[in-house]
Amino acid sequence: MFRVGIGFDIHRLEKGKKLVIGGVEIPSEYGFKAHSDGDIFFHALTDALLGAVGYGDIGQLFPDTERKWENTPSRVFLEEANRIINEKGYSVLNIDGFIVIQRPKILPYREKIIQNTAEILNIEPERVFIKGKTYEKIGEVGEGKAAFAEVVVLLKKEVKNEND
Repeated sequence: MFRVGIGFDIHRLEKGKKLVIGGVEIPSEYGFKAHSDGDIFFHALTDALLGAVGYGDIGQLFPDTERKWENTPSRVFLEEANRIINEKGYSVLNIDGFIVIQRPKILPYREKIIQNTAEILNIEPERVFIKGKTYEKIGEVGEGKAAFAEVVVLLKKEVKNEND
């Protein structure tokens, strides 16, 4: 049995904040304005995993109204989503996503983002791919005021016998 999930996340960029994408702190004078670390890729991936198994979304599990999640590394959210899908008997077959940010370029950090993601989910790096895109200077994303990520995941249920 296969399940597909789609995740999306967007955050404004603010001067003086840390820019963390896929668990990688990327040198930049602008970072995400967010309750947690604002990692758009891990947030979108968390939502995709949770959605694929019909579990809800990141805002339900980790509401930004709860102080305990303030400044939390998004890897914590992704680890919990992975625990949930594994508990339900699913494993990740592949992940495909894109990160849209005007600057800095994602390419120099792509392999580390892939490695971080694979490590957290306990899968081979070949099952993860991301693309970095710009918004061709269109709108707030193109003006460098915001960035977003979108992710698609394919999960497979581990079948133990015919009755599963």
